[in-house]
Amino acid sequence: MTSTETFSSAAVVAPSLLATQTGQNILAQGGNSIEAMVGMAATIAVVYPHMNAIGGDGFWLIRDPMGKTRAIEACGYAGAKATMKFYRDQECQAIPYRGPLAALTVPGAIGGWIAALELAKALGARLSLRDLLGDAVGHARNGYAVSKSEARTVPRDAAELASMPGFAKTFMIDGKHPTAGATRKIPALADTLDHLAASGLDDFYRGDIAREIDADLEKIGSPVTREDLRKYAAKWREPLSLKLDGRTHLNFPPPTQGLATLIILGVFERLGVKRCDSFEHLHGLIEATKRAFAIKDAFITDFDQLAHDPGEFLTPLSLEREASAISMSRAAAFPLPMAKGDTIYMGAIDKDGTAVSYIQSIYWEYGSGCVLPKTGIMMQNRGLSFSLDANAVNPLSPGRKPFHTLNPAMTLFDDGRVMPFGTMGGDGQPQTIAQIATRVQFGMGLAEAIDAPRFALGRTWGASSSQLALENRVDPSIVRALEKAGHEVAVHADGYADTFGHAGGLIRHPKNGRVEAAHDPRADGGAMGL
Repeated sequence: MTSTETFSSAAVVAPSLLATQTGQNILAQGGNSIEAMVGMAATIAVVYPHMNAIGGDGFWLIRDPMGKTRAIEACGYAGAKATMKFYRDQECQAIPYRGPLAALTVPGAIGGWIAALELAKALGARLSLRDLLGDAVGHARNGYAVSKSEARTVPRDAAELASMPGFAKTFMIDGKHPTAGATRKIPALADTLDHLAASGLDDFYRGDIAREIDADLEKIGSPVTREDLRKYAAKWREPLSLKLDGRTHLNFPPPTQGLATLIILGVFERLGVKRCDSFEHLHGLIEATKRAFAIKDAFITDFDQLAHDPGEFLTPLSLEREASAISMSRAAAFPLPMAKGDTIYMGAIDKDGTAVSYIQSIYWEYGSGCVLPKTGIMMQNRGLSFSLDANAVNPLSPGRKPFHTLNPAMTLFDDGRVMPFGTMGGDGQPQTIAQIATRVQFGMGLAEAIDAPRFALGRTWGASSSQLALENRVDPSIVRALEKAGHEVAVHADGYADTFGHAGGLIRHPKNGRVEAAHDPRADGGAMGL
């Protein structure tokens, strides 16, 4: 079981202790929470490669000391050559899961670092890029211990993954999936990060690193071009907001599923549930999830291609309508599959109160599997979210951004507390966020809320139908009640399983500036601070 750590003025949380240490060190050097997050993002991109990389995307929620919250959309668009005709000419019926044709979107994460550091500078940042990226360079060059999480992660299509360009040489040890504690070095990635620290992050898109990325992508046959890299920049967005009793929930707009998270919370609020971790609590969240996911699947796409204002789904009338369709005694049908994804969540709060909620991802474990030899960069496969059907919600088109499961969360309590939090877990992210948020609202402590047993609704573990998966610590009487209500329940063998997400969170208390911080016992990380 995890425990809440309380710090006098600042803290960070991450699923890797190496990343957490980087964040703490940056705070100790006088860096702010944004600087700490960039340093953590660089470190974790090296030491947690099964879940993220600098060849992936990222999303930021940042609340400054003046109370303004900003969102950074750091996701890449489909490359100029990524047309439906291109894939049909390759005899593809769908986007391939792995390989060069899966590496079809521009990496956006570092664009997000650039935008975030612009804000950090306005807030008084004073550390250099070498200060921020130094740990990541050192781990990549001198070696780091493979995490327990990576060692126990069995990649989908492992044999195919091992055959991808650069993968086996970079990540396998003696031709095998690594064991926990084994030492791995990635010298090409160390050189790339060191070059970015010296030349500036913009070099990733418009300098020497961009030239090397382009040459390698062209060589392996990816549809992303040098011009795609040159034109890329992260975008600032207004966060989505939902006011409920005693607090305001913030999340990210499309193309992420942040809207689904807020719909779950808004609908659940209207169900009148009174007891935490009761049948009514779990059933209500599950049924709210079904309503939210139906909207998500029909609506969420590239922000610039939206058919409706996302806020229309968060009005009291809309949420009441969805809640009224829920039976508190019977389970509704749920034929929708669960999208799998591998991601990291990290949070930070500094002494001035700047709060950061951040997610960085490559989609599937190890993304496309393609590691570019000159730079050591592993490319994501987020483009799997695209469809080769022109009439789909997310049709493939050059310059279009794919649907994202990523959604960093933040709650602003009416009493002044600020809680950045979130999780990895594909379609499980909104469900885990809602479980943690409602438990805290019921009065549960942060660490206890993160530790408590979870559910995940969807098609998991290769099941032939959509199931309600539960950790085996859920009260057996509640399991029986869920089954009686018509839920198809599958109890997981583990009490703490990766399937149910790696969550983390922090709460800053306005009266004394103290920061509570906790990270998931299902991961390898923790909380550190000052």
